[in-house]
Amino acid sequence: MYQQLAWILTVVLVFALAVVFLTIARKTARRVDYQPIQEKGYRIRKYWFISLVSVMVIATFFSLRDLPYHDATAAAATGAKVVNVEGYQFYWKLSQEEFYVGEPVQFNVTSMDVNHGFGLYDENMQLLAQTQAMPGYTNVVDFTFTKPGKYQILCLEYCSVGHHVMVKEIVVKEKGGASDGQN
Repeated sequence: MYQQLAWILTVVLVFALAVVFLTIARKTARRVDYQPIQEKGYRIRKYWFISLVSVMVIATFFSLRDLPYHDATAAAATGAKVVNVEGYQFYWKLSQEEFYVGEPVQFNVTSMDVNHGFGLYDENMQLLAQTQAMPGYTNVVDFTFTKPGKYQILCLEYCSVGHHVMVKEIVVKEKGGASDGQN
């Protein structure tokens, strides 16, 4: 919603700016004494500057506040299952490999050697979520599986000669099914 509002505001402001430029271009063809124009411009310029900065700050606030940067309290608040993921040359190590449909999962992704790219793919090899796996740093991916099946985690960043074998399969089951042992 806020991004759409920011988009509309941007279009309106660009249109207004275009009108100002066209007006100035039309008036520059006439010869006019420059001194009165300069005095008027200097008087109103600080108000235009303050207005422009205010609009830019407001637009920035509304357009950037909903970016999907991770909230550290989100996993605890939603009851997400926390899964630690470590990337090694040339395999993935997960603290858990079986999940349930509808269960929020927080993947805490890091690397133990070089940079890797953590990519979560469905059975049709469509990328569902991704982040970087970097040594000494943990990136977080929040994801909720909507369909049962076998999913794959692939490395998305070339990490040396065995990069192509860096594949991990995880299983997602229906919650409450006979095969998961829950009643």
